[in-house]
Amino acid sequence: MLKHLFGNPLHLVLGQAAVAAAAAMLVVLLARKRGIHLESEVLIAMIRGLLQIIAVGSILVLLLKGPRWTGGLLLAAMIMAAGATSARRAKGIPGAYTVSTWAIASGAGSVIAIMTWLGVIDSAITSLVPVGSMLIANAMNTNGLALNRIRADVLAHVGEIETALALGADPNVSVSPYVQAAFESSLIPAIDSVRSLGIVWIPGLMAGMLLSGARPLYAAIYQFVVLAMIFASSGLTSLVSTLFIRARIFTSAGQLMLQPGR
Repeated sequence: MLKHLFGNPLHLVLGQAAVAAAAAMLVVLLARKRGIHLESEVLIAMIRGLLQIIAVGSILVLLLKGPRWTGGLLLAAMIMAAGATSARRAKGIPGAYTVSTWAIASGAGSVIAIMTWLGVIDSAITSLVPVGSMLIANAMNTNGLALNRIRADVLAHVGEIETALALGADPNVSVSPYVQAAFESSLIPAIDSVRSLGIVWIPGLMAGMLLSGARPLYAAIYQFVVLAMIFASSGLTSLVSTLFIRARIFTSAGQLMLQPGR
């Protein structure tokens, strides 16, 4: 993947990380010239992500040697953290964290549980946690996209929605087109990943299996299995999230709470 990454001394690895971070910040600076300000968000995200992955890596060394039940606790913690992260894309919508957490738990959590029960995912912590984290992370991203799209569309069509409400339309019906559009757009990355598998990109899991000596057919099929599980967990998460978040947009009296400037 990265040239000689695992054989390099620490200072060279840190240098590679610095170069990669500089490339990311260069894009942010180019965006700034067009009036798009992402400097603080991206910088904080990269620093936080680096520190988190270092800390988690150290903890995983211990957890992966522990009993199998610790894998479930670790995945549950990941789900709660994922809910908090994706809920930030729904500013102004009350209960976004609760909806996000339950949606990810319903989507990724149920797929992980069913696939483990069926034997598709090995219940050993060394397999359950890495695969489960992929499903949770993709469900988080899908949920964030759905919430962000719903919020943006509702704020852009406040007049139409309030007109429909004034004419007696049911609140759910008044936002139905935006909920549907949010669900469809949130699944674009997952669909494109499956569609471009092996043509546009070769996933790291498959490459790792091939390098470890696995047969190409076995590695390819297992990679497809993982992507199919990612789509299932992401799709179910988005369905649950968009179903329940629309009720949070309105008051108990059916008034639209999301308003520009609030």
